[in-house]
Amino acid sequence: MQDDLYDINKEITILDVLDRVLTKGVVITGDIVISVADIDLVYLGLRLLLSSVETMEKMKAVN
Repeated sequence: MQDDLYDINKEITILDVLDRVLTKGVVITGDIVISVADIDLVYLGLRLLLSSVETMEKMKAVN
């Protein structure tokens, strides 16, 4: 478990972040509401799953 934690003083490159995201996967959620005069006209709920194909195949095999 200690390997997963980064030292605060260690510099993290964008490549490290991308590798970690593709290895573990990440879900980003959000809501967009378009309204006029406090009347909601459009609601859009978003969910984005970012992962590598290999990680998804492993998750699929486990379930």
